[in-house]
Amino acid sequence: MADKPSVLFVCVHNAGRSQMAAAWLTHLAGGRVEVRSAGSDPGDQVNPAAVAAMAEVGIDISQETPKILTVDAVRESDVCITMGCGDTCPVFPGKRYLDWELEDPAGQGIEAVRPIRDEIRTRVEGLIADIAPVGPATTA
Repeated sequence: MADKPSVLFVCVHNAGRSQMAAAWLTHLAGGRVEVRSAGSDPGDQVNPAAVAAMAEVGIDISQETPKILTVDAVRESDVCITMGCGDTCPVFPGKRYLDWELEDPAGQGIEAVRPIRDEIRTRVEGLIADIAPVGPATTA
């Protein structure tokens, strides 16, 4: 991996899980990770329940838009994470591929989306610890 690892989150519509994951990683990594998200069949808009759930934790994804998955996006990423939605990425040597089995928030209310949001945060925190850990603190 380069000095700054790059992660691509992939889900079919790039409207819920992958958008929340990208937002969490951007928020929690503090600029230590390059973040992308995309889908093989992008939706028209980000899921409003996902937008509302993320707003509850102070993260605004209301201006995000679903993006199409490209071969270049995969090629430029160190880690490619599918979100348990059956999507696949082109495979390149030297890349790390993960599949996070997560419930689909599509068509669900915010009550159902909150636990998905929280599970994604937990997984993103583990990912950060693995690919971009903070160095040991120094004491004065």
